[in-house]
Amino acid sequence: MDGAGTGRRRQNEVYRAGVYGHSPRVPVAPRALQARAKQALNARAYAYVAGGAGDEVTQRANRAAFDRWAVVPRVLRDVSARDSSVELFGRALPAPLLLGPVGALELVHRDADLAVARAAASAGVPMVFSNQASVSMEDCAAAMGDAPRWFQLYWSTSDELVESLVGRAEAAGCDAVVVTLDTTMLGWRPRDLDLGHLPFALGKGIAQYTSDPVFRRLVAEKVAAGGPKEPQPRPTPAAVRALVGMAKAWPGSFRENLRSPLPRAAVETFLGIYSRPSITWEDLAWLRSRTRLPILLKGVLHPDDARRALDEGVDGVVVSTHGGRQVDRSISALDALPEIVGAVAGRAPVLLDSGIRSGADVFTAVALGARAVLLGRPFAWGLALAGEEGVRQVVSDVLGEFDLTLGLTGHTAVDQLSPDVLRRVG
Repeated sequence: MDGAGTGRRRQNEVYRAGVYGHSPRVPVAPRALQARAKQALNARAYAYVAGGAGDEVTQRANRAAFDRWAVVPRVLRDVSARDSSVELFGRALPAPLLLGPVGALELVHRDADLAVARAAASAGVPMVFSNQASVSMEDCAAAMGDAPRWFQLYWSTSDELVESLVGRAEAAGCDAVVVTLDTTMLGWRPRDLDLGHLPFALGKGIAQYTSDPVFRRLVAEKVAAGGPKEPQPRPTPAAVRALVGMAKAWPGSFRENLRSPLPRAAVETFLGIYSRPSITWEDLAWLRSRTRLPILLKGVLHPDDARRALDEGVDGVVVSTHGGRQVDRSISALDALPEIVGAVAGRAPVLLDSGIRSGADVFTAVALGARAVLLGRPFAWGLALAGEEGVRQVVSDVLGEFDLTLGLTGHTAVDQLSPDVLRRVG
């Protein structure tokens, strides 16, 4: 069992360990992985990661879309040597896979984004730093060495803050900026609403802000401006825990932060400026003038928007429903992909986010025209169960299955995949 390829190597690791009575720390099957993570997490953390908008129809549609496509394997082809690598923006990647941005990962594991960054770097897979991270992009970049990373941008109501974040992303060695367009307002998320839980209101997931000089100046200005104070309800244990969490989120001495107005003002400032519903196509030129990095638009689901994006000078699009978290009863990402690939017509890379759970899913998405895909919830579940090691295993499992699916269907390279290797079955 010493055959070449990431799939065979991953199998060898697991089966050889099994001889000594060791099984994987993290379930390999996606459904079992999520079920085990649910057992490990508290209700708020699980709801935040697992939840979707409304009745979660879009979330289910993202998965059901994959079931409508079947792979047609070919036989008697030499697939003993396989190359799963792709190129994106001048960077060679080991496979068409990136780790997508997932916010507030401190809910899931104490090492949060740092664990993900280390795992991504060890696999050579790009990590898209979340704008809502629990660890600053600089700290994550320092843990990654020369490994590839991108930055996700939520367009704040403060253009000065946007410019600062993008400048920091360049300085941190990011290869691209991914502008998330489908979350100019938070979607209607019943799981979080039923629990009254928004992590950012507790100071979680705002590390990119509290580490930013522009944001910290805005917070200081808010405190200095003062203003009428709202009457406060009687303190409760939950309120005390919230204040402690805010104090931990703000840089500096925890003891001093408990007495300072800055941590609470930081949360209030964030909630007031984090996203801007008024952005339009005309704003893209401003962003283009502020960065030399490639810009991708994430959340594109209509072919006309994809065409317009390229006409406006954007360098790529990410077909995404935000994991089904924003608009319920939306078209699924995979269903939208072929039309958008056709509209783009090879002018720029098209990536897919939403619904990816396995290497076989990666294969299907790439065959339908995606240059690469973004993985989300599965690595968060791995993080919950085993920290950095859990993320690393999930990535290894997805890469291994993709490699084996490539070979077992009669292919040796990613550029051999096209819609011709699939059949519509539903």
